[in-house]
Amino acid sequence: MTDAPAHRRATVRQALERALLEGPCSLRELSQRVGVSEKQLGEHLEHLEKSLKGRGARLRSQPARCLQCDFAFEGRRRATAPSRCPRCKSERIEPPSFWVADT
Repeated sequence: MTDAPAHRRATVRQALERALLEGPCSLRELSQRVGVSEKQLGEHLEHLEKSLKGRGARLRSQPARCLQCDFAFEGRRRATAPSRCPRCKSERIEPPSFWVADT
């Protein structure tokens, strides 16, 4: 019997936490590392955030940013990148990144 890859032996949230402990990741990078679609990651991130609080850690994020005018989407709660900038209407948006940090 062959061993399953490490990300398959752990639950999705355990694999997600492990990936986020390594450093900042976009949803696309997390999707590739954990093996879950980007759409599903939003829900998993919400649950992970709650469980991290109980252990004294926090889910941190750097907001999405417009590459044209440098507008930062500071108040955005969704994990996905917006489709375009409200200031300059550019669609060149750097996606948000996420990581786990001790409080």
